[in-house]
Amino acid sequence: MDSLTGSAGSDRTAGPLAGLLVADFSRVLAGPYATMLLGDLGATVIKVEGPNGDDTRHWGPPWTADGESTYFLSVNRNKRCVVLDLSDREDRRRALRLVGRADVVVQNLRPASLRRLGLDYDAVRASNPGLVYCSITGFGSAAGAALPGHHP
Repeated sequence: MDSLTGSAGSDRTAGPLAGLLVADFSRVLAGPYATMLLGDLGATVIKVEGPNGDDTRHWGPPWTADGESTYFLSVNRNKRCVVLDLSDREDRRRALRLVGRADVVVQNLRPASLRRLGLDYDAVRASNPGLVYCSITGFGSAAGAALPGHHP
């Protein structure tokens, strides 16, 4: 995986969602599975990973012959990966530019983190009013939304 063009699977150019751009800020299972389905249907999915990659890159066995996690590859097929350190100002600008041109954002970060990074719904809606914004939490959208759904 390189910082702009690494691929976790083959690119899809046909399908009912061809032409849609999905910015995937999710990790582990629920978000990656949802965006995998969008990619299967032809959307261009850009998976944003931190400097250490998605946690599931290190989950195994089983591993491929090349030493890659089959779990990671299975839920991240049909995606392009980009490495962005969202605590870095320039990388955060890159992330905001991606969100600004995306049709869909899928994220499963905690609300406080999103606000701090300027990636919460209200902030991104201002620059991209037609954006479909999917927020996945482990414990609902009210009081439990701030709780992590899994241990890092």
